[in-house]
Amino acid sequence: MSDPIIVIVSGPGGAGKGTIVETLVQRDSALWLSRSWTTRVQREGESDDAYVFVDKAAFQERIDSGGFLEWTEFLGNFYGSPAPSVDQGVDIVLEIELHGAQQVKERHPEAILVFVQPPSRDEQRRRLQGRGDSEEHVVQRLKKAEDEERLGAQQADVVIVNDDLERAVAEIQGIIGAARSARR
Repeated sequence: MSDPIIVIVSGPGGAGKGTIVETLVQRDSALWLSRSWTTRVQREGESDDAYVFVDKAAFQERIDSGGFLEWTEFLGNFYGSPAPSVDQGVDIVLEIELHGAQQVKERHPEAILVFVQPPSRDEQRRRLQGRGDSEEHVVQRLKKAEDEERLGAQQADVVIVNDDLERAVAEIQGIIGAARSARR
């Protein structure tokens, strides 16, 4: 059996990565989502399985034991993707920020990096506000998005503007399908 395909979905906050990834995993039982760990506080109304929410000590223990595929600090909180332990025949989806995506690509150059962009800053602001981010956090994320989009466009294998969820999901499904066909 061949190694799993690693699909990295990255992009700035409010681009819609989570919605895209959730839809992909619901539609394709051969995809396994690596649920990221974070030290940030769970948002009101946020699903318990959005992240593995841990304190900084637990996160540091996982770093020290080599238990992350990648990890980073972002706006004062830690985020990391646990090293996968999946069954053969399952491909891996990582929904991570750009710095983490770079780390994964360094270790796994064959990984497919899909960079998702919001259709506009106004829509990005609306999405961030709609999920309950504070205005200060929204402003920080919007500032960071400009650099992320520039770097993401340079480093990504594919850039997708998320102005239509069905089209964005279909594009990524096509990329995964082509990668699966190529490994046969």
